[in-house]
Amino acid sequence: MAHGVNAAFLLLASSSPLLVLQLLLVSTSCALLLRSARGEDLLTNGFTAVELAEAQFKVQKPYDVPLTERYEFVDGVRRMWVYATDHPITTAHPGGPRTETKIELIYSSGVWQFEGYGYIPYGTSGASVMQIFGAAEHATTLMLHVYDGNLTYYHDDTRVVDAGVYDRWFRLNVVHDVAASNVTVFVDGEHRLTVPGRGGDSHYFKFGVYGQTKNGMSHLMESWWRDVKVFTKC
Repeated sequence: MAHGVNAAFLLLASSSPLLVLQLLLVSTSCALLLRSARGEDLLTNGFTAVELAEAQFKVQKPYDVPLTERYEFVDGVRRMWVYATDHPITTAHPGGPRTETKIELIYSSGVWQFEGYGYIPYGTSGASVMQIFGAAEHATTLMLHVYDGNLTYYHDDTRVVDAGVYDRWFRLNVVHDVAASNVTVFVDGEHRLTVPGRGGDSHYFKFGVYGQTKNGMSHLMESWWRDVKVFTKC
């Protein structure tokens, strides 16, 4: 019987990813509520939530592909995917294939926090799934990559932020203290990483999938996000 149920679930997953997504949302809701009750909201204590309009969630996708072929926003979940063979976001852009959501809220001082629930389908590898854009001598202050199911600091597989992120919802909180020049990462309410900042006077958050050439990327890269928020402490 169990084998039959699993086979049916796999068939359902291959034919209707959005339906599977809805089932996963229902199955994890109780767990997320329990985590909140244990005090995960302490991460945002002292911060003020920033009201974000939908227009501030700007999707960047391959320039020659319709938005609907790389992005869906259904029942509060943003699903983004890209292929290793896709073109960049513009003909003049040197970057790799990506479908990312840029939060159009630029900051240069203070303390800022990204919060969101992410889901990485099995097989996605060699992709950045979240970043803080802007730095003094680099393009970014932070990038979180996925390699073979591990969430890592950039492409450094010795700095695993969280192991086993495939096929489960996880809560991601990233705090950027501009003046102190540091970035702190929490996964499911637990501190996982603190690294120095990289300078710069213009930053914003991005999430989705952005193929990385170093260490190779999977043919299909995909991530789902919901309840994305920004907090500040200026």
